[in-house]
Amino acid sequence: PNENAQKYYKKYSKLKHANNLLLEQIPETMDEISYLGNVLLSIDNATEINELDEIKDELIKEGYLKDRSKKKKKTKERISAPQHYLSSDGFNIYVGKNNRQNDNLTLKIAHKDDIWLHVQNMPGSHVIIKTIGKEVPFSTLEEAAILASYFSRGKNSNHVPVDYTTKKFVKKPN
Repeated sequence: PNENAQKYYKKYSKLKHANNLLLEQIPETMDEISYLGNVLLSIDNATEINELDEIKDELIKEGYLKDRSKKKKKTKERISAPQHYLSSDGFNIYVGKNNRQNDNLTLKIAHKDDIWLHVQNMPGSHVIIKTIGKEVPFSTLEEAAILASYFSRGKNSNHVPVDYTTKKFVKKPN
């Protein structure tokens, strides 16, 4: 009986330790799934070779791919330009199609009073409406929301909720 009790206690201890490790790893894995879903969407939205190269460089930097290039890149990496659209009211709308373009568009190109759009709770492109100090009409906002939903995972859905705010309220998480 003593050996049997020790066996069950040892089994209980292992399962308890494994449960604690899993409670830590599940959120990390969910974040990784979300990130890889975003990368997959970026690949689907890519229209140029250099956009695919940016995605490849990002995956190498994050450790998902090995760098097989023979030469070292010492030059500053060029970021491809986001897509540009003109609304029916004459406002410039920019759409980032991968993580680098999204970061560059939101953090460097957009001014604090420009309008930032993104789909809710799913991977997608950042969309910026350049306001140039003017009031943005609802039709332009709607066109930009359509672009945000089109360049997201929910592009084939009937209803895609889109968040929007001025750029000054957008912060990049760690």
